[in-house]
Amino acid sequence: MDRRRFVSALTTLGGASVAGTGLNAWAQRTPDVILVATTLLLLALTACATSGTLAPYRISGDGISTPLSTATPDPARGRAIMVSRESNCILCHAAPETGERFFGNLAPPLSGVGARLSAAQMRARIVDPLFFNKESIMPAYFRVEGLHRVAETYRGKPVLNAEQIEDVIAYLLTLK
Repeated sequence: MDRRRFVSALTTLGGASVAGTGLNAWAQRTPDVILVATTLLLLALTACATSGTLAPYRISGDGISTPLSTATPDPARGRAIMVSRESNCILCHAAPETGERFFGNLAPPLSGVGARLSAAQMRARIVDPLFFNKESIMPAYFRVEGLHRVAETYRGKPVLNAEQIEDVIAYLLTLK
């Protein structure tokens, strides 16, 4: 539901609005109802404002210095994401440290990547690999604009969210 329809439904729920206040007569009689309605309205407006949006980022030099998420990254979760079918990192990258039996050889091996690249450099390459190499076959895991041949159900949605990307980076930093 869009913001305008939600606010309209909230202010007309239970009867006519009180002129000039935007609140229903029942809401004016009950302070608890006003508190609940206000809380619901703020939650809905926040959801409307953040749904479908990505954390802002800026590639500067050869990296994205600011983490995409404020959550504490977890290398164990990062490893799980890296070997999962959702991200498919090991479909192209060799990463024997993961303990998986099969991995690809289409992209650079990830062994020692924690010694070769900084977190900022990894972040930029995961978010938008085409920024560095227009011929890259690696998908943009966080960028959603300017992509081609994206299935309808995935349009406008990143492959990984900000927290997952930071978890993957935390794991990759352990591969030294």
